[in-house]
Amino acid sequence: MKTAFRIKAPVRSGRADEEFDTEKAQALVRIIIVTGTISYILPAILMGATPVEAWNVVPLLSYYFLFSLAAYWWIARWPGENRVRRAITITHDLGALTFTIAVGGQTFLPLFAIMLWVTVGNGLRFGPAYLKISTAATLAGIAIITYFNAYWRENPFMVLTLVATTVLVPAYIYALLGRLRKAYEIAQEASLSKSRFLAQASHDLRQPIHAISLFTACLRDANLQPKELQMVENIDRSLQSVSRLFKSLLNISTLDSGRVTPKYERIAIAEVIDDVLRQNREAAQQCGITLRTVSCSAVVEIDRALLTTMVQNIVNNAIKYAAGRDVVIGCRHRGGRLAVQICDQGPGIPCEHQARVFEEFYQVRERGDKDIDGVGLGLPIVRRLGRLLDIDVDLKSDPGKGTSVTLGNLHVTHKQEWSQSTLAAGHYPAAIDGLRILLVEDDEAVLIATASLLRKWGCHVQAEATIPRHVGDFDLLITDFDLGGGVTGTECIQIVQDLIGRQVPAVVMSGHDEGRVREDLGSADIPILSKPVRPAELRSVVMVAALETRRMRETNS
Repeated sequence: MKTAFRIKAPVRSGRADEEFDTEKAQALVRIIIVTGTISYILPAILMGATPVEAWNVVPLLSYYFLFSLAAYWWIARWPGENRVRRAITITHDLGALTFTIAVGGQTFLPLFAIMLWVTVGNGLRFGPAYLKISTAATLAGIAIITYFNAYWRENPFMVLTLVATTVLVPAYIYALLGRLRKAYEIAQEASLSKSRFLAQASHDLRQPIHAISLFTACLRDANLQPKELQMVENIDRSLQSVSRLFKSLLNISTLDSGRVTPKYERIAIAEVIDDVLRQNREAAQQCGITLRTVSCSAVVEIDRALLTTMVQNIVNNAIKYAAGRDVVIGCRHRGGRLAVQICDQGPGIPCEHQARVFEEFYQVRERGDKDIDGVGLGLPIVRRLGRLLDIDVDLKSDPGKGTSVTLGNLHVTHKQEWSQSTLAAGHYPAAIDGLRILLVEDDEAVLIATASLLRKWGCHVQAEATIPRHVGDFDLLITDFDLGGGVTGTECIQIVQDLIGRQVPAVVMSGHDEGRVREDLGSADIPILSKPVRPAELRSVVMVAALETRRMRETNS
């Protein structure tokens, strides 16, 4: 099966990574060529350099000029591949040229260059199939011209030369297109192999990191001595660094696979900023950084998860490079659109590096610089998500003073009040004692670590390595997505609910892309925790389940 390939437009700063519209470009060139052709033909006719029959071309040129304008409008108004439209334009192009050359004697012979250009252009822009069709149509046009044009009939070797040119040039281009397609397929397969490797490596390594993170949380609550507790904190910080690395690898591999589809919804921008603040508050404190925000009441239409990832990556970079300084997150209104701006007071980015910081795996490193964790994927992910969401990404950096990254072109829907109470959202009462949890996890280390942590929080846990055949009464089901043997968390939830005969709150933990897991679950109401799960995230979900259980018990009592 042949793989289609298309020419991509040059990357424009902050714009969506749109496919280069070859048909629209050809329509614009058509208008220019028609204008130039008219400028050549009319003077030739007026000066008597053509047969009398050439005057018949004038109405055709008038019609064809209007057709060129209409074709451009049609393509601009309804872009995308349209085979009927392409057939119409190719027929008009070659038909008009054939008629014009046929009645123009020797004076219009130079127009054959345009005829050959149309033939080759269709192949280069639309693929080998259109190259074959255009070549056949041009050969038919040569036959028609020769039949009606006396000059061509009187010069058979000239006609033979034009026929040979019409066959050999497209044939050579056809061969080049075949080589280009093969090279494209090889490059695409290499890219997909890299993406699959990154995704699999990220998924496999998340399991032990996830288990270590939960064991570390258990140790932190084990009444350790200050020195031992400090060692646990150091281990936890190292784990967070590795966790960020694998999340970046998974994000970039998911983007490479083309499986990311934005899910637009109306959200308060304050909620996104607040979420990022909560995720980074502890890391900022460890680096002596004060995270500050400027209140904003705007509501935007965007994919919450993807926008959060963009802001998170930028703030994470600021924390790494601006230790001991302030980091400010604010919003600006620009022409009916909203821009989120993250500013730090770090060392800034040297001018010679600023053009390359959005390249994958590129890091700003000078001789003797302090080692900073990361592999250079944060800003490339921001740029690629920006193209996906049509968000402008603008970076300004003044060496020695700091860096500002702006995410612009956010569509504002309406405004709502935002107060400090928004920042407090997500803090639940800590009383989760007695919550009954069914835990299903096929990895033994993760199963033991998760169960130990939940029990330390006062929960009653039934821990199972596979989907149990018999279950007791419980309030919350926590399951891994991949349970082995082709069984997923989706089946686990369904089987367990069938066993107990009722719906039950469920949480899914996974090392895969959240979108893929969400699609398999078929429900937007089931929380998905991406491994490695931070204990605070797990505790937050358990607290919500505890509150819901209490509410239901109070309602039934």
